[in-house]
Amino acid sequence: MPVDDDEARVHCRLDELLDERGMTLARLAELVGVTVVNLSVLKNDRARAIRFSTLTAVCDVLQCDVGDLLVVTPRE
Repeated sequence: MPVDDDEARVHCRLDELLDERGMTLARLAELVGVTVVNLSVLKNDRARAIRFSTLTAVCDVLQCDVGDLLVVTPRE
């Protein structure tokens, strides 16, 4: 199975976590220290990579674990 197929299985739950916390993407970007565009790419499942420092910062701000933010969807 090609790697690209597995990449498409990773889903980012950023929208849901932001909604649960009443936070905007712009506010999260400000607190994390990255651009809204970068977080938008992540939020919309278009990211091909994420730095551990960014991932850690997002989880710290949202007070969640990596597994709360990123989930692997079942194979079809």
